Amino acid sequence: MKRVSIGGQAVLEGVMMKGPESYALAVRKPDKEIDVQVTPYRSMGEKHKALSIPIIRGVVNFIESLYIGMKTLMASSEYFEDEEELQEAGKEEKAATTDKTDITEKADDKEKSSNTGYLVITLIISLVIAIGVFILLPAFVANFLYKITDSSLLVNFVEGILRLAIFLGYTALISKMEDIKRTFMYHGAEHKTINCLESGEDLTVENVKKHTRFHKRCGTSFVFIVMIISIFVFMFVKTNVLWLRLLSRILLIPLVAGISYEFIRYAGKHNNACSNALSAPGLWVQRLTTKEPDESMIEVAIRSVEGVIDWHEYVECVRNNSFEK
Repeated sequence: MKRVSIGGQAVLEGVMMKGPESYALAVRKPDKEIDVQVTPYRSMGEKHKALSIPIIRGVVNFIESLYIGMKTLMASSEYFEDEEELQEAGKEEKAATTDKTDITEKADDKEKSSNTGYLVITLIISLVIAIGVFILLPAFVANFLYKITDSSLLVNFVEGILRLAIFLGYTALISKMEDIKRTFMYHGAEHKTINCLESGEDLTVENVKKHTRFHKRCGTSFVFIVMIISIFVFMFVKTNVLWLRLLSRILLIPLVAGISYEFIRYAGKHNNACSNALSAPGLWVQRLTTKEPDESMIEVAIRSVEGVIDWHEYVECVRNNSFEK
């Protein structure tokens, strides 16, 4: 077996885990049973070598992660639709006769196409809002400082501090919401399970509970690193023309995301004083976005891992250091 990096995401009452060849969505349904959906998936970087070049692979991975994350988040919400709607859908399905198979198949294909289109539109809208709030708003506000100073260095620095403040404030605010708290508990379960796997311990609830809820490869750390690196990258843009400042921020987003990915990738693969020190701020922010999970949540995370990898074999390879070179 090859050494792989399992990544994941908390969803509504569940956990998504992404493995080398697929991703699995495990959800605790309203009836308390755990349902697992496994979807085969191959990264664009594996299909096209040009997309696996450093920096570029970070942008590709970021887009893919957003797409899969949004898709599984929406899929998890479908488990909790109103019971009346589900019953009504069941009655309509019962009323359908078996001689309408072709019509049903066409309807299913149309629904899948509609869902994909809705997902893409939702993703685009979410990105536009995120870029507007976390990237363009700080640049817009900081630009007013040119009325009292000519220092682009100072203005860009203040812009970066504003960006960090908005991000941390937003994160702290939503962490107080009850539904978000449960999602953050599943986030903690995801991290603890991956840490347990990577330490070479069997994936049991008791073993997982012993591990930390923080992880270097976390998406929270990635976003925080994006905020930090953007300060240094945007420092090179020196203009007090507002539209040029805003345009430069948009154009430089792929570069910032690519550099941030390489940093997270390095930190996740190394455990030395340098990587630990540089990872510390991101791990600190995870205190806001992860909470200690209960045992039922850990069970869901374990089931999700089981959907994408044979953890028994993987743990054995970790213990014996017998991964393929």
